[in-house]
Amino acid sequence: MNRISVFLLTVLIVLTSCRKAPKKPSSCDFSNPEEDNFTIVNNDDSPDRPFNVFCKKVDVFGVYIYATENVSDLDLLHTANIMAQYLDNDEDSIVDNPLVLDKMVENQSVMVLFGKENSSKKKAFLRSENELEGSYVFQDLYGDEIHPDWNHNSPFDATLEEVLHLVTHSGFSKVYPTVFGEEKGSEIANAMDKARGGQFNDVPSNYPSGAWYSYDDKTCEYNCQVTEYFYWALTSLLGAQDFPGRYDEIGHEWRANTPALLESMDAEVFNLLKNSEYKLPTVLPDGSYRR
Repeated sequence: MNRISVFLLTVLIVLTSCRKAPKKPSSCDFSNPEEDNFTIVNNDDSPDRPFNVFCKKVDVFGVYIYATENVSDLDLLHTANIMAQYLDNDEDSIVDNPLVLDKMVENQSVMVLFGKENSSKKKAFLRSENELEGSYVFQDLYGDEIHPDWNHNSPFDATLEEVLHLVTHSGFSKVYPTVFGEEKGSEIANAMDKARGGQFNDVPSNYPSGAWYSYDDKTCEYNCQVTEYFYWALTSLLGAQDFPGRYDEIGHEWRANTPALLESMDAEVFNLLKNSEYKLPTVLPDGSYRR
């Protein structure tokens, strides 16, 4: 589920009574495995007060991943490795599409990791985030949905989804607005309209029978629907959605869950994602980036 569009809105609706973030950054113990390419550091230099709920962070090519003490070091480093593999898919230590990374850094794109969705630290962060409105692009992820040992089985590793949402929403859609823009008329939006069986501003009560993309979260507006569509299409192309039982889990909202089905059912997005001009990932990240 794409949560960018609803993550910040939540503060105005349900969290007005929560404590603000602490005046000083939180602290916690952590360790850095010698074999990992990334280093966890203290959040002593927290950029703004809302970030004080986080006690540790990792820098991935200038994109920061923040975590609270309830997120394990393993989960934090796993997220960093997934991010790195999406950005440097051939793992040659050079980001595949520098324009995308530059845009993400320019937008101050960050992953924010909490132990659970209803954690007090998340509530405190949301209560204070209005201080940052328009300054950052956030994507949340929770420790109980991160599965570093995922191997094409259930439960699915949500890291593959939420990290990609940040990369496409804050990177590709902004660098190539006519192609990957999250608004009507872009190439990927036009392909999505066909996949949904029409151009819908709001989630319809019932999708046309021939639709193969029928995401039904009514809080997900048109731009959010594009972000989700991008995720489903690309990860299906990379083989992430093709394992026993997966179609039963996702078929109610996405039917083209294998590379072959994507090519036959959705040739427009298939050809778009295969276009080497954009330097999109061609290999599914496995959380073991090596540079």
